[in-house]
Amino acid sequence: MIADNLHSIEQEIQESCALVSRTPEEVTLVAVTKSVDAIAAEELVKLGVTNLAENRVDKLLEKKESLSEYSQIAWHLIGNLQRRKVKSIINHINYFHALDSLRLAQEIQKRASHKINCFIEVNISGEESKHGIHPEELLSFVHKLSDLSNVYVVGLMTMAPFDADDETIRSIFASLKNLQEKICSLKLKYAPCTELSMGMSQDFSLAIMEGATYIRVGTALFKKG
Repeated sequence: MIADNLHSIEQEIQESCALVSRTPEEVTLVAVTKSVDAIAAEELVKLGVTNLAENRVDKLLEKKESLSEYSQIAWHLIGNLQRRKVKSIINHINYFHALDSLRLAQEIQKRASHKINCFIEVNISGEESKHGIHPEELLSFVHKLSDLSNVYVVGLMTMAPFDADDETIRSIFASLKNLQEKICSLKLKYAPCTELSMGMSQDFSLAIMEGATYIRVGTALFKKG
């Protein structure tokens, strides 16, 4: 089942890339394993998926311990992170996808033993239920990170509304792409901002067509039937 689902997703990645003259190698599939146990996650790793994501600190630490023999796994924390939990998780992940405040960045700086690859979460849609920096505040926020040597801004992240139409979703993703290019053009050593984390099970195809380089897929990987 998982193997079939993975094959379908990889096929869709290929087709979506072809539509906009991109190559599948430009897109990293991040498997969101929050709804499954370590056994299912291990099956994915054995199929060649090396990027795994969790949205909760405790669950990520548990899975990482269970799969400790697989040194090739890159671990992604994609959920919002409370400052009091930074100490317990920050040196156990390869990517953090939800940097959304200066105080959180300062706590990461304090607790990290090395540079942490961070995506700044941007609230493009303006939904009150979503976390993230407002687009008009992004540039100022990035500049405030300049003295934090352990915070390395690899890119931007956003989520589209779950029930939006394709046109709206593509517009949101295109807006993030524009912001990413603006930050990238500044050529900041601490914020190269070359990556885009956007697109989930229901909209990753649209995200790829708008420039996503990391897609976060869970439901589509583990669905039954």
